Amino acid sequence: MTILEERHEVDRDIEETLGLVPEFFKKVPDYLLPTEWASFKGLELSDQTAIPNKYKELIGLAVSGATRCRYCCYFHTEAAKLFGATDDEVTETALIAKNTMGWSTYLNTMQFDYDQFIAEFDQITTYVRDQLAAPAPA
Repeated sequence: MTILEERHEVDRDIEETLGLVPEFFKKVPDYLLPTEWASFKGLELSDQTAIPNKYKELIGLAVSGATRCRYCCYFHTEAAKLFGATDDEVTETALIAKNTMGWSTYLNTMQFDYDQFIAEFDQITTYVRDQLAAPAPA
């Protein structure tokens, strides 16, 4: 199969899957399109992945907000809703991304000792894990 024939086959699959071939896929070079489409389809659209689609899209939305990509924010918001995310979940995702970016800025700016941070957080997770495993008081 030639590259051009492969391109037409992939374009057909994209159109059958999405209803049209978006401009951003049309601009992908012929030799890269099969790989790019397989990756996109396998990660974004498959329900056979370790992370459910709604959660993948909420993760994508958080990253998109942090990187300030309006295209990605729109895509991942609408995709998350398509896979069942509520407006409250979208809002909470934005707030988690904001919170993570804020703490990241603080921790990195202050240059806290990384090894101490790891040791403290390991201590915290052990403590919380033990609390969760403890029987409820009678």
